[in-house]
Amino acid sequence: MTRAPFLRAALFALTVSLTPPGGVAAHAQELCAVDLNGNGDAADPGETASCLGTASGGWQCPIQQVACTVTAPGVYACPLGDQYPCEAPAAGGSPTCSPNACIDTGANPVEDDPVVDDPGVPADGAVDAEGNCTANIEIFSGRAVRCRPPGLKTSFSNCCKDKGKIVKDGMGSSISSIGTKIAVAKGVFTGMKAAYTAFKAGATASQAASAGANAIIVGIDPTSIAISLAVNFMIEVLLQGCDRQDMETGMLRGSGMCHEVGTYCSSKILGICVQKAKGHCCFNTKLGRIIQEQGRPQLKSFNAIGWGTPKNPYCRGFTPDEFQALDFSKMDLSEYYSDIEARTAGEVQVDIKDKIDAYMQTVGH
Repeated sequence: MTRAPFLRAALFALTVSLTPPGGVAAHAQELCAVDLNGNGDAADPGETASCLGTASGGWQCPIQQVACTVTAPGVYACPLGDQYPCEAPAAGGSPTCSPNACIDTGANPVEDDPVVDDPGVPADGAVDAEGNCTANIEIFSGRAVRCRPPGLKTSFSNCCKDKGKIVKDGMGSSISSIGTKIAVAKGVFTGMKAAYTAFKAGATASQAASAGANAIIVGIDPTSIAISLAVNFMIEVLLQGCDRQDMETGMLRGSGMCHEVGTYCSSKILGICVQKAKGHCCFNTKLGRIIQEQGRPQLKSFNAIGWGTPKNPYCRGFTPDEFQALDFSKMDLSEYYSDIEARTAGEVQVDIKDKIDAYMQTVGH
């Protein structure tokens, strides 16, 4: 199968799969959140659940739910204590009880932290008459992004799961290559959105699939992305409840271009954490990530802040002076070498030097 038909077939499957029965998505009105492992939150698998309707018109939490015991004909008692009522399920069956309360999400909505929309450092500084950059220069700069492990807001799917090397590596030697390849991930997401929007607007499946395939291909250098892997990844991620930044981070993370800073709480209900997120600094290449990881410890300017916090990663690039102060002889670039099968380490080192020199000449330093 050629690339375009493959894309259309995959996008058609996605548009059909994303359409809920009746065209309306179901939303839980009541949920419960319980810290089962004692770590201070309810964001781990099995600690959050939708409550179940009871025959009396109420709700019961299924977490730690147990069957009630018969104490007399038609009389039930909760083994966990008399303070917990025995309720028959609305769908029928024997009465059960639970020690955990349900939360009305209408009266107490889940509070989500805003997603950090860090565009990275644009290559749009002022230049002099000779074309030299007069603004601040950042080398191997990154972008702060996050992805979410299994939790309430991701339908308990792992949106941080690595999916392989979808975004292809390449160091680049011009200002235009400094921007991260998150633009590639955005292109894939745009394709999905175009297909789904067209389908919901009344387009035929064929028309919607074509719109999605075209949106993916337009503006993306085909040498920068593994198209078939990207389409498979897109379908899997979006069917799991992951959002665009989950997808962007997942693609770059799986391609070895991200440094994980740590984990923080991104969603709460009544002060209880129900969804965690992992903050990252993602770069345009694996080499950029490696040099950042091994170069920062050499510089005093990063000692105090390091990588920032998981919620607010510090992803700035090196200044020209900082970059020139780095001792590359103390860096282990074996991870980068191992990805290049047909070239020797010596050849790669020469290539790195040439590209860095070209970059410095381009920015006029």
